[in-house]
This record gives sequence, C-alpha cells and structure tokens, in this order.
Amino acid sequence: MSQGGDRELIGGQALYNALKAGSVWLQSHVAEVNALNVFPVPDGDTGTNMSLTLRAALDEVGSPQGLSVSEVGRRISHGALMGARGNSGVILSQILRGFARALDDKQAVTEQDVALGLTAASETAYKGVMKPVEGTILTVMREAAEAAQGAISVGGDVCAVLTAALSEAKASLLRTPELLPVLKEAGVVDAGGQGLVRVLEGILSYVRGDAVVADAEAKPAVETGHGHADAAEEEYGFDVQFIIHSPAKSVDLLREDLSVMGDSLLVVGDEQAVKVHIHSEHPGPILEYGIQQGTLSTIILENMQVQYREFVGTDHSDEGASGQIDVRYPVDRIRASLSGASPLADVSVVAVASGPGLAQVFSSLGAEAVVAGGQTMNPSTQDLVSAIESVANDSVLILPNNGNIILTAQQASEITSRQVRVVPTRTMPQGIAALLGFNYQAGLEENYEAMLESSQQVETLEVTQAVRSVQVNGLAVDEGQFIGLLNDDLRAAGDTPLAVVKALLGEMDMDEYEIISVYYGSGVTQEEASSLCEALGDVYPNLEYELLDGGQPHYHYIISAE
Repeated sequence: MSQGGDRELIGGQALYNALKAGSVWLQSHVAEVNALNVFPVPDGDTGTNMSLTLRAALDEVGSPQGLSVSEVGRRISHGALMGARGNSGVILSQILRGFARALDDKQAVTEQDVALGLTAASETAYKGVMKPVEGTILTVMREAAEAAQGAISVGGDVCAVLTAALSEAKASLLRTPELLPVLKEAGVVDAGGQGLVRVLEGILSYVRGDAVVADAEAKPAVETGHGHADAAEEEYGFDVQFIIHSPAKSVDLLREDLSVMGDSLLVVGDEQAVKVHIHSEHPGPILEYGIQQGTLSTIILENMQVQYREFVGTDHSDEGASGQIDVRYPVDRIRASLSGASPLADVSVVAVASGPGLAQVFSSLGAEAVVAGGQTMNPSTQDLVSAIESVANDSVLILPNNGNIILTAQQASEITSRQVRVVPTRTMPQGIAALLGFNYQAGLEENYEAMLESSQQVETLEVTQAVRSVQVNGLAVDEGQFIGLLNDDLRAAGDTPLAVVKALLGEMDMDEYEIISVYYGSGVTQEEASSLCEALGDVYPNLEYELLDGGQPHYHYIISAE
C-alpha cells in the first residue's frame, strides 16, 4: 500500500508517529492560531488548548512500539478525553475519539479506514456539541471528511485521501467568515479550523515521508500587538505548589513575603497548614523559603514552558506528569480562616478561579475545591475530574466561570461516577452570584436550579487592552486601547479603564442595581482601583461599592453589577 512516499501508514507505531507529526506542526503554529480571536483580547488560547489536548493524547500512549493500531487508538482517545482543555480542545478530543473508534480491532490502517475514521471523527464532534455552529472547526472537519470519501470513490490511496481532506479543509477554512459574520467583520478565519488544518498538514507530511519539525519562522496570521506573542510565552515559567505544616509565620506575612517572588500567587490556610501556589521563573528560592517556614509536603514543581517546547523531536514514552495542576486544597482550614466554618451540606461545589484573590472568594463562600484556571490556561478534563473526586460528597456542582471551560466541565461530569451538575457560569461574577444562592439544606437539583437563577441576576463588565486594531460589533478599536466587554460582548473602547467602565455602565439601566463589586487584576494597584471606585461614586452616588483584589491576569478589572 503505497502513499506516494517511502513509508506506509500501517501499524500502531506509524499511526502514533503521524499524529505526533501533526502535534509538532500544530505546536509550532500555536501563536498563529491564538491570534485568531474575534475580539482583540490578550487571552487567545485556542491553539494552546488544542496543542495541549493533542499532546495529552500522545502522552497517554507512552511507547507505541509493538502496539496495535486499535490499542494506539484506544489510548489516544482516552488521553484526549482526559487532557482536553477549552472548547477547542474538547472538540478536538471528540474528533480523535471518533477517529479512534473507527480503528477498533484494526491491525493496519487502509485508505478506507482513513476516510471512515475522518467521517466518524466529524460525526462524533457534532454529537459532542449541544448546539453545533457552522463556520467553525466542525464545518472544516465535516467538509474534509466528505472530500476524503470522494477520494476513495476514485480509487485514491492513503496519501491521496489525506491530500483531498487537507485541500478541502483549507478551502473550508477560508469560507468560515462567510458562514459566521462575526469572523468576517473581525477579518479572521475560525481559530479551531486553522488548528485542525495545521494538524492535518503535519500528518500528511509524515505520510509523504517529509520531515516535520517546528517552524521557527511561523508568524501569527494577524497582527497581535507589540510584544503580544512574546509576552504570552514569558508568562509560563514554573508552577510551584506545596503545603507548609505549622508555619512559623501567619498567612498574611507568608503572602507578603512570597508576593515578590512570582505571580498567580495563592496562599491560604491557618496556623496548622498553609497551601502555597505560585508561578515563577526561579522556583529554588521559593522552595528554600518554604523550608525555612515549616515542614513541607505535597510538593509539586512543573515546568509550564515545557508544555510548549519539549515535545518537538522528543520521545515522551518515559515522561511522567504532563504539566497538570493539583487542584486539591485544605478546604476546611481555608474556610475556617476566611469566614468561619460553614454548616455541612450533602452537596459539594467545585469552582474555577482565574486569580488568587478570586480563589479565596470562592473558598470563603463554601466552594470545597477551587481549580486554578481561566483565561490562557483552561483546566483539563482530568483537572476537573480530580477536583470532583477530591470533595466529600457524591453530589457535586461545578462552576466553570468561563465560557471556554463549560464544555470541559460537562465532559468531566460524564466521566466521573459521582452525580454532577454543571451550572453554566460564563464569568467569575456569575459564579460568585451562583454560590451566594447555594442552600445548605437543599439537594443537588434544587441547588442547581437556585444557583442557575442566581447566576443570571448579575451583569459582568471586564476591562483589558486591545492587542490589535479591529472593527467588531460596529466598534472601531485601536491596538493598545482599553476595551470593555459587557457579558462577554465587546461594547466599548477608550483611552483609560475609567472611560471604558463609564461607557459600559452607561449602556445599563443603573436604577436597577444596588451593588458594584470591583475585582482588580494583577497589574493594578489598590490605589488605582480605589480611585476608579471613587470616580464611579461621583457618577452613581446611590450605589454601594465593594473593592477586592482578584489577582486575575490580563484583565485590569472584572466588575459585577447586582
């Protein structure tokens, strides 16, 4: 079975190598895919999520030597399922699962298997999305599969089938703006579809016998603003976590000392034990400091940059953990130290939080497990499953608090043996409002309904800076301008955060609201945030204002109106 090159796509080893080539090629174009955000926000992560999902699938295989096609497919399917991150990662995991199922009991991959596998991949992906939208990765996958079937009808071999699929995928990608007007207005193609094209390119190159290496010259498909791509890479250093038992200093002093050693800092606990989570380029001094403060346990040290670099040309068969974050916290002590012990309930809550301050808010309100995640680093299915299985009760509610995490949460809920409901919160304020509606005397379904209703009683305003010039929703935005989103919809642009917040509030009927809660991000000082609240108070003097250090990256302010 010739594929136009000197290698044949047969056996488990070759299947693994082909998918690895697709992963390597996608990885080298992560910045390109990330830059295809419709909104010019600095947290595009479609490429990152797809790359990490595919890598998790390959890591699950371990060493492919001697494995059958069906066994490689089975491991790929499970690894993708557990490692899926973000909506794009979940859809990619469904594509891989569908393709793998078509290889059940197969010893070799034929051209018919490739075509049938691509068709199964498309069908599985469509079924995995509650409301499929055309003009996305789903369309690109479906039309690529249809082209593959057409190549079979004229007697094409594996190489011909993949060539037809890739050619149509590229054409389909270019048509996505015609199917989704928001893409056309923003001047971009679908990011997930672009990621899929890169995967198929890598696979086809391998089948043809061409070497697949990371493209160091790969450039973003759209301009992302000065330093954006480099800045995104610089955010990933080491993820350091540990527990200090019987610490020598108070939680506040520990937090103050550690605040100058890194970012994404979370220090919570009491005089018995303190959980530390921090990102830093230099983990050594942090660990040394921890040792000086008490006895350490549950030490986790992950090189997050490795997630993006180490896979190129590297054999992962002997690797251990794949960069996942341990999400288990000493919840009872956290809760006691923050707000006093809460009454026990038969339902546990798992929440996702994008900053250390927000994580403390969710813990103080009764969330039994808080998963570190949000923009740029969506938690994987495995992260959420681990959190679900770490809590005390079999009935669990998940608050994803990000629209890009909802699919992952739903996938996690289907895997675990526990009874889980996902409250589809799309923002941090929605999650906080939902948790405020939790009833310790009620069961799972009653709490699900109550929290869903509570989450819909809050408006979310978010302020960040544009990474490129664009026109969206009829709004012209210049690179570097502050921009404002109202309930995930880009609605305002201005030269200062205050101007943007005022513009967003101006679109709302402020007579309906009583409380404005302002969560300021990691790049904002308390003085700056206080000044913003004071200025808002001059405009809306009848409202009550709350100011909290959210610590979230990228977004200067996350504001709720209740």
